[in-house]
Amino acid sequence: MIETPHQEPEYDEAAIRFLELMWGSGYLSPGGPQEVERVLEGLDLSGKSILDIGCGSGGITLHIASRFPTATLTGFDVEGPVIEKARQRARAADLDGRVDFVQAPPGRLPFEDASFDVVFSKDAMVHIADKEALFAEIYRVLKPGGVVAASDWMIGHDGQPSPEMLAYIEAEGLSFGMASPQRYRTAMERAGFIGIATVNRNEWYREEARRELDRLRNDLYEPAVAMVGKAYVDKNIRTWMAMQKVLDSGEHCPAHLRGNKPGAGR
Repeated sequence: MIETPHQEPEYDEAAIRFLELMWGSGYLSPGGPQEVERVLEGLDLSGKSILDIGCGSGGITLHIASRFPTATLTGFDVEGPVIEKARQRARAADLDGRVDFVQAPPGRLPFEDASFDVVFSKDAMVHIADKEALFAEIYRVLKPGGVVAASDWMIGHDGQPSPEMLAYIEAEGLSFGMASPQRYRTAMERAGFIGIATVNRNEWYREEARRELDRLRNDLYEPAVAMVGKAYVDKNIRTWMAMQKVLDSGEHCPAHLRGNKPGAGR
């Protein structure tokens, strides 16, 4: 089973509005469509069935749908508020016939074996502590010859986090089950994946987060306060400051992942 310690929504209306102000409409993680394209680099998704795990408010799922008009997409998330936003976006974009959004409690993925050609995820696996169970489930729902392409927020080592990392995780206040790139690789190998690759994105996000913090302190401050309140914005400024410390040290290392399920070509 895949478990997460929190049952109440972590990404409520205020969180959705704030993060979309920071990162763009429909995006609850950094980098926008450009970073999505980097995760998917080299993959032709035309005609493929794609599962987006942790789809959030739908921006990425709809971006992929617009890039590959013959693909079919399913966005999955455990939280109701973000799924409702995603469904609204799909209807507004006239894509709800080709893009489906599914909400289900944490646990076994609510899909049959060998349902998808591609499993994608963008900075959502961090919320699932049991990486071994997660990748076993991803392997199960992939067709033979399928691919997983993802990015996630990771810690640079196994074992006890530094005091700075613990302070950052506490500041986030989210169900972070951070793990090292090596643990991800081992979990993927154990599940049966081959051709596994990881790419450290710390250097990129270290500088990107610095720009985000500057914008939040300056040109975004008043619009954000008007949207979600001063206390909420000030709390997030403190969170970004704590995050910058572990990005600068390299302990916080966002990374891309790629792996293949053996079997017939797609």
